[in-house]
Amino acid sequence: MAESWVNSAERIGADLHLELSGSGSRRAALIHALRDAVRSGRLAPGTRLPPYRSLAADLGVARNTVADAYAELVAEGWLTARQGSGTRVAERAAPPPRVRVPKRAPAARNAPPPHHLIQGQPDAGSFPRTAWLAAARRALTAAPNDAFGPGDPRGRIELRRALADYLARARGVRTDPERIVVCSGFAHALRLLFGTAGSGGGVLRGPLAVEAYGLGFHRSILDAARVRTVPLPLDEHGARVEELAAMTGPVRAVLLTPAHQFPTGGPLHPERRAAVVDWARTHSGLVLEDDYDGEFRYDREPVGAVQGLDPERVVYVGSVSKSLSPAVRLGWLVLPEHLVDAVVTAKGEREAWASAPDQLTLAELIESGQYDRHVRRMRQRYRRRRDQLVAALAEHAPHITVTGIAAGLHAVLRLPPGTEASAVKAAAWHGVGLEGLASYRHPAATATAPDGLVVGYATPPEHAYAAALDALCRALPPA
Repeated sequence: MAESWVNSAERIGADLHLELSGSGSRRAALIHALRDAVRSGRLAPGTRLPPYRSLAADLGVARNTVADAYAELVAEGWLTARQGSGTRVAERAAPPPRVRVPKRAPAARNAPPPHHLIQGQPDAGSFPRTAWLAAARRALTAAPNDAFGPGDPRGRIELRRALADYLARARGVRTDPERIVVCSGFAHALRLLFGTAGSGGGVLRGPLAVEAYGLGFHRSILDAARVRTVPLPLDEHGARVEELAAMTGPVRAVLLTPAHQFPTGGPLHPERRAAVVDWARTHSGLVLEDDYDGEFRYDREPVGAVQGLDPERVVYVGSVSKSLSPAVRLGWLVLPEHLVDAVVTAKGEREAWASAPDQLTLAELIESGQYDRHVRRMRQRYRRRRDQLVAALAEHAPHITVTGIAAGLHAVLRLPPGTEASAVKAAAWHGVGLEGLASYRHPAATATAPDGLVVGYATPPEHAYAAALDALCRALPPA
């Protein structure tokens, strides 16, 4: 038996392991090994094979042996050979066999539906690759040497300075770089503030008031940290924060999405914004502000951050997961002064820190104005998509009311009572991925839950959006 590794110069780093075994000729063994590599998918269609001389040298066989093996596989249709192009795996080579997955094996992530209208994801194809690459080149060229060392657990000072200026200008946040801590997104911020399972608690303790509708993933993080969450009812003006004072138990913190309530839509009424800050001052409380899509507003005047009303009573949390991509994994906490050291301590060892090169790149993207330009461009694109959704419903399902459309990347379709579950199933049958409003409801909420669908209009690529809307309209219940 002889074994060798063959490295194709055209596919740098893609090594091919060939095992020449058996008692027959070296030519027959090579043919069998190559045929098996193609059949199993290790040699993909179009892959260029090494020249005769290179492969012969790697395997320790005669050059004619390789030439004869190639020729036979070309004749069989496994390979193709053209002058100037070399020998390649045929495009019509037999596909690899299906792999049987044991029933008890861990389930793989489900493939996305043909029409992806699940909320929470921006258009992946819109990521500003050229601007990001240019910003990375400029940032890394100008970066000091200490940018590639252990660094500051609060995050790179370049990014914190850029964020302080940007958030003040775009969101009305009042802060300075020393009160910003860079994290990996909102989920990471929750873990820094409340701890994780088995951590013994985080910076904040006690029950947490939350909106009656919210992201279940966030509730699961809090549940894992043994934080009891108490639901606040919602109405057309947002969370009913006046009920905070009457809550039983030492509730001293509340988590809100005041710019655009998630997922029902709509901003927190100005009187309630002032009222929740007054509650925090009176009860030594704290407001956690999740500004998850504050940049995307369409039909109303900008709604600034609640943090601007009292920086010492509000923790402001933001990220680039909606504006750029969740893959970038960059977010930030703007903290009251008395919480900064505790959060930095909770952040701890460097393994939990965001990438310094990515931080420098984002800082440069903001400072150069490219971030603002990208946000404006995406705001226009998402507004067009929102308008297409509203127009499609007006034409094909005029009995369906659309809410929460003045901002954000999703809308809520209000349905007739008792039709939500069947509408979600009908949508799945039509290949539409979306979720019912009930899936976001806090399990302890007492108010009657309205029926509705949460439709994310940001994710589908431009060419697929019209078909997604057609499928959605076919799945909706009749009048």
